[in-house]
Amino acid sequence: MQRLLKLGIWLSALWSLTLSAQTQNAPEQLVVATKEAPPFVIKNENGEFEGISIYLFEQMAAELGIDYRYEETDLPGMIEGLQQGKFDASIAAITVNAERETQVDFTHPFYTTGLAIAVPKDESRMMSAISNLFSWKFLAALGGLCLLLLAVGFIMWLVERHGNKEQFGGSTRKGIGSGFWWAAVTMTTVGYGDKAPVTLAGRVIGFIWMFAAIILISSFTAAIATSLTVSQLETQVQGVDDLPGVRVTTLSSSASAAFLDSRSIDYKTVATVREGLEAMAKGDTDALVYDKPILEYRINQGFEDKIQVLPDVIDRQDYAMALPEDSPRREAFNTTLLRIIDSKEWRDKVNEVLGTQK
Repeated sequence: MQRLLKLGIWLSALWSLTLSAQTQNAPEQLVVATKEAPPFVIKNENGEFEGISIYLFEQMAAELGIDYRYEETDLPGMIEGLQQGKFDASIAAITVNAERETQVDFTHPFYTTGLAIAVPKDESRMMSAISNLFSWKFLAALGGLCLLLLAVGFIMWLVERHGNKEQFGGSTRKGIGSGFWWAAVTMTTVGYGDKAPVTLAGRVIGFIWMFAAIILISSFTAAIATSLTVSQLETQVQGVDDLPGVRVTTLSSSASAAFLDSRSIDYKTVATVREGLEAMAKGDTDALVYDKPILEYRINQGFEDKIQVLPDVIDRQDYAMALPEDSPRREAFNTTLLRIIDSKEWRDKVNEVLGTQK
């Protein structure tokens, strides 16, 4: 009986050691933070992540035998999560800069690009200018002008209806209409001559209205011309030097926001690139500053007729994977990453996604 008891204890200990060894040999599951940044990280219809960055990481994971799972967060959360030990790696379109380097470690860059400026196309700018011209303020001013013409025409009818029945006579409606027509013709200096005052009072009123109308029509024409010209000038962005004078938009906590801050350029923030492009299509912003390949990708999803990306890169951006500081995986990640991005398969993948964006 005692021997059986010892045998049971020995078998139990052996089983525990076997389970412990299997647990120790099982690959650790890494928690990888990511966020949507098309075309580098795209969430498909099934809620799964794909894109250039995801392709690269999954190739690396396959070579290194890494088990992993993705966790979605925002850009600040990707950095903070690494600092807090919540994540083992962060991947998306993360730009390497001095501030982030003090917070986390980075792998070697896997893609080099730069910031760019998206602006409305010329046709879109003209339509925006015309749209702004025919605003409620413009329509209110036009309505006020019509009321003024009606008032002047009414006065002319009052003084001419008895002494000039041929031109301002007839029913009240017809007489006031004739007065309105005379006031409009006189204001625009067309001068058809079909209506003209003959009484002294009518001619005095006509003399005053001629000079008043010249001033009025000149001011009205100048206001329209100024509206069109200013609207065109405000949206003629050719480069970064033009940004201080226009309405600029970018994403908060991004490398582009840091760039604009360094240049003391005022800007408004949006949550996504698409939101910024929609605002531009409506004429609510003049320039959207962000990573060039992401801008080009998003514009090709329904904005290509209204918005374009300027060709110049205004600030270099290197994308890399972020790791916790002093991560023991950094060396293995770097070696595998460099081998993959030097392969034909990687170049084909990048060209497949980005080749049509140029």
